[in-house]
Amino acid sequence: MTTAKLFLHGVPDSPAIWGPLIGTLDLGDTPVAVPALPGFTGPLPAGFAATKEAYADWAAGEAEALAVAHGPIDIVGHDWGALIAQRAATLRPDLIRSWAVSNAVIDPDYRGHRIARIWNTPLLGEIFMALSRPAALARGLAEQGMPAAIAAEEARQWANKDKRRAILRLYRSAHGLDFSRDWARDLDRLPRRGALIWGADDPYVDRSVASRFAAARGFPLTMIEDAGHWAIAERPLTVAASLRAFWDGLDREARD
Repeated sequence: MTTAKLFLHGVPDSPAIWGPLIGTLDLGDTPVAVPALPGFTGPLPAGFAATKEAYADWAAGEAEALAVAHGPIDIVGHDWGALIAQRAATLRPDLIRSWAVSNAVIDPDYRGHRIARIWNTPLLGEIFMALSRPAALARGLAEQGMPAAIAAEEARQWANKDKRRAILRLYRSAHGLDFSRDWARDLDRLPRRGALIWGADDPYVDRSVASRFAAARGFPLTMIEDAGHWAIAERPLTVAASLRAFWDGLDREARD
């Protein structure tokens, strides 16, 4: 697996969420980039709007930097990172050999989970953020299946006010999580080499969303039972096996 890899995390996460999976993949000398979404592990860059378009353009820039050095890349995203990865792939399909997403897709019919709707609501979102505490976040993430050590790291990042500010801007730029009027209209531009890997017990994005997307657009779907939203960290062996099989198939296709 020599094709460069770009991994994009979601909300409220950080690059730490990829640790178990990347360690299991054992990518060796493969070029790998695991950047933090701007504002998520440090201050928001000056002038960065933290909208969904700003993050998609940033991701396309990350992909371009890797592709210039190593050729078309494999991009992998989870949660908001999945949405941003798909959008970057539609914006710059020339940079992408393949894409794979976990527990989020750009879907015209999905309207977001309860917390997304809270964050999307002015004043209510700010109150939620002001009352949120890192210790409670760590407990909640661990209860949802995230490994405790990663949950503690994600909670530590929650103290960054810019992160909470960026999350509100991001969700509001997406009207909660409604892509029917913009990003979903460009899905025909997605590169054909794509795959979905889904934790079956996700309380935020139901498995039916993945099944609907895969069936409508003809992309393979691996459903991971006994895993939730953070299947990439809960079941890294299973996710790694699915990714390896997907990438190995692409490698064989290139050789034939």
